[in-house]
Amino acid sequence: MTNLTAFLDRLDSIVSRYLAEVAGPRERLALLRWQIAERHALDRRETMPGHATTSAFVLSPDHAQVLLIDHVVIGRWLQPGGHYEPAGSFHESALREAVEETGVTTPVLHPWHRGGDLPFAIDSHEVPGNPRRNEPPHIHHDLQYLFIADPALPLVAQEEEVHAAAWKPIAALAEIAPVAFARLRSLSPSG
Repeated sequence: MTNLTAFLDRLDSIVSRYLAEVAGPRERLALLRWQIAERHALDRRETMPGHATTSAFVLSPDHAQVLLIDHVVIGRWLQPGGHYEPAGSFHESALREAVEETGVTTPVLHPWHRGGDLPFAIDSHEVPGNPRRNEPPHIHHDLQYLFIADPALPLVAQEEEVHAAAWKPIAALAEIAPVAFARLRSLSPSG
């Protein structure tokens, strides 16, 4: 079994489980499912019309705050994340991005995940092209995971990709990630 086959089989299993157990009635993920069925190399950023990314909603223990980054290329505040990089699980890829981009220390996977790799949300969205990388506008199939961290600990933004990293009120997610925000409102801090 090739690395791509193993990756796509794992992604297909997670997407199917997400659609059966988590997704709302309007979440169909048609393009992502089509690309998986067509065996596109979704683990490579060159794959068009879209490819896999992972991101992290790092919450304060009381769920009042979320850690966001001021993204250099996109020019707005977003949750930390990036193109999928090989990892033992998708949430480990998201965690690595959060730590790299913000310097957040000791984040832990949120109890909602029950230690597993089921995404809290999957958001397929269009992103602008990046002329520096000769990339046209394309789709990010973003597997989103929840983490908990202490907002009192210092942050260090990764200056190549991030202007700043800061804790913001959880309501900031309403515009950034409406599906995840709506789902978060139903959680209690104890999970």
